[in-house]
Amino acid sequence: MFPEQRPRRLRTTPAMRRLVGETTLRPRQLILPMFVAEGAEAPRPISSMPGVVQHTRDSLRKAAVDAVRAGVGGLMLFGVPEKHDAIGSGATDENGILNLALRDLRAELGDDTVLMADTCLDEFTDHGHCGVLDAEGRVDNDATLLRYAEMGVAQARAGAHLLGPSGMMDGQVGVIRAALDDAGLADTGILAYSAKYASAFYGPFREAVGSQLTGDRKTYQQDPGNAREALREIELDVAEGADAIMVKPALSYLDVVRAAAEVSPVPVAAYNISGEYSMVEAAAANGWIERERTIMEVLTSIRRAGADMVLTYWAAEAAAWLD
Repeated sequence: MFPEQRPRRLRTTPAMRRLVGETTLRPRQLILPMFVAEGAEAPRPISSMPGVVQHTRDSLRKAAVDAVRAGVGGLMLFGVPEKHDAIGSGATDENGILNLALRDLRAELGDDTVLMADTCLDEFTDHGHCGVLDAEGRVDNDATLLRYAEMGVAQARAGAHLLGPSGMMDGQVGVIRAALDDAGLADTGILAYSAKYASAFYGPFREAVGSQLTGDRKTYQQDPGNAREALREIELDVAEGADAIMVKPALSYLDVVRAAAEVSPVPVAAYNISGEYSMVEAAAANGWIERERTIMEVLTSIRRAGADMVLTYWAAEAAAWLD
């Protein structure tokens, strides 16, 4: 009358569920994105991302130390400069805010964490695009690569262990890899944003970095409907020397994360981005969902899809829960 197989036997107690659990989530698999603002005298709350701030250099150091003590696997830094120009000069200035912050954290933490840098121009340009514009106002791929090479070397010299080229320019990984090797920086790795989509979920991030963007980035970021294209981008980046690859965003692209994990010979990261964070925080603030359970379910789903690493603004908090 009743079936012989009863899967519920393996769900009877917390210890049983823990024993047979298929997907693990550990602090070391979480990466904390952090913003540091030039000229900030105190941390500046980001209104669309409750709990996230633009740090001062001092508050960044403290928060970074706390996150590393909580066990997070890495930190990804974004700079928020006071001045912008057409070529994003602040990105390559050794005294630019991002390079100063990288030196601060490398001096503070050494090799106790993996220090990562956003290797892109959008925070630094006065037009908000990820590259240099040509006379017609279009992003010039090859002129942008020259800036990325210079930026990558500057970030590596400032202390970054991994560079995160996120601009989706053709050939960016190969150019940065060659520049690093030529500069004697062969040990600096590249976490390539291989599948970065033109998503509506980036809105809060643009507030976080004070983006100057008008228009969109659809000519260089991927179309949300394309999955096979992402696999081609991953193949190209790996061939050019990527040490790890990224899918961004995460939640709306878990199928792409899974497909990437099945083919990638290098570790796969996924970025649980600002809009995904803000949706959960807004729903929790209204009492519509249980905050901690939802956060853990979100992060576990990204790991279950196949991501080896998850960039998330909840990294330090979730690490403390998991410890």
